[in-house]
Amino acid sequence: MIIIKTPDAPKPEQFTDPKAAVARLEALYEQATRFLCDSFSAAIEHGAPTARFRAYYPEIRIRTSSYAHVDSRLSFGHVSEPGIHATTVTRPDLFRSYLTQQIALLIKNHDQPVTIGPSDTPIPVHFAVANNPDLHVPQQGAAGFTLRDVFDVPDLTTTNDDIVNGVYDHEDEAGPLALFTAQRVDYSLARLAHYTATDPSHFQNHVLFTNYQFYVSEFENYARAQLADPDSGYTSFVSTGNVEIKGSEEELAQPLKLPQMPTYHLKREDGSGITLVNIGVGPSNAKTATDHIAVLRPHAWLMVGHCAGLRNTQALGDFVLAHAYLREDKVLDDDLPVWVPIPPLAEVQVALESAVAEVTELEGYELKRIMRTGTVASVDNRNWELRDQSGPVQRLSQSRAIALDMESATIAANGYRFRVPYGTLLCVSDKPLHGELKLPGMASAFYTTQVSRHLAIGIRAMEHLRGMPLERLHSRKLRSFDETAFL
Repeated sequence: MIIIKTPDAPKPEQFTDPKAAVARLEALYEQATRFLCDSFSAAIEHGAPTARFRAYYPEIRIRTSSYAHVDSRLSFGHVSEPGIHATTVTRPDLFRSYLTQQIALLIKNHDQPVTIGPSDTPIPVHFAVANNPDLHVPQQGAAGFTLRDVFDVPDLTTTNDDIVNGVYDHEDEAGPLALFTAQRVDYSLARLAHYTATDPSHFQNHVLFTNYQFYVSEFENYARAQLADPDSGYTSFVSTGNVEIKGSEEELAQPLKLPQMPTYHLKREDGSGITLVNIGVGPSNAKTATDHIAVLRPHAWLMVGHCAGLRNTQALGDFVLAHAYLREDKVLDDDLPVWVPIPPLAEVQVALESAVAEVTELEGYELKRIMRTGTVASVDNRNWELRDQSGPVQRLSQSRAIALDMESATIAANGYRFRVPYGTLLCVSDKPLHGELKLPGMASAFYTTQVSRHLAIGIRAMEHLRGMPLERLHSRKLRSFDETAFL
């Protein structure tokens, strides 16, 4: 008979104070992970244990008996039908503000307490030790005992996107309260640290994606200017490797090797700063980045990259504001069918257009001189120009596309899928259909004159969105019929 040892956790308790509820979540999680870390450390030091060690994620649960009459303008903060709804929670310290806000809305809108206690979902030991720098899980066979005989390990059969994809079946159990389970969040937190070389705790609520390294230098210059201004509200700048500076003149050590997706954070105390992610080229990278950043529940993400202009009337350096997407990236077809429309979000579109007007000092009809609004096509073939022109070019014309890249539709589609407000402002860097290819000399002049202005527009748009209440920014367009209460 196998003996299973678990921490002596308190029994589930009801709370009407959201801060107290989150404090209990933190206490339960800390107790559980400390138990697993101590047990794992002892097992590595003393050899194969004679018992199995298990601890559980904490859980938020609410029971409602009637259909709540809530403000119809709200897209979140309430469950859609009576019954029991629950979610497991990881890293409540990292998500303290988010959890406090979401629980508060739930209690207010349903006039019911939430119950906080241990769930029946074990914490994998890999995730429990992830935040302990003195511990690491050895590779298979190196521990002197079979790890999964003693501790729970990650189970990918239960770590999935069924809830966000709308295919989760909960007939015989509690309905989901949040879009992601604790295991799914832990998985992405680990992936984020790996791909970006920065800790998830540094990520800010407003995320800019780009497909060129040139934007990074400009972002650092902007960050240093903000840190030099005591009234800017920004407190520090974090580079890859978690190198952090708080003064504009401090040196920023450069890593010997950049990660797959170099990421930089201009931070504010309340997390409302800006994160810049250089996802590189291609829809696969775009999907990977957004798959994992989504668990942090950012308030918005925008793509500010380069594109091919498809119209003869466009010039190098012109801007493209996407209001529709031709999805030929193929990476999300299994999760979000191509027949699903990806609508433009009015709040984001207005913020981007206003930012272009402010930075370029052009307004109204004059703005059309340097910016077009229309369909952006995203493809999975970097050398699409070499294909038989009768195929792709005809489809591009039929779709009324005005620009083409490899990332924007992926980022927008994943924003739609994960209920994260999204937008795209691209800059035309070449016009292959009209003989203007991206050649070295042309590129250098283009990057010198345009990158700074383009990044400034993206940042200004984020500042517009930062001043907008979440209730207004999070559009009901992104919510399904049977939606979770948490954003």
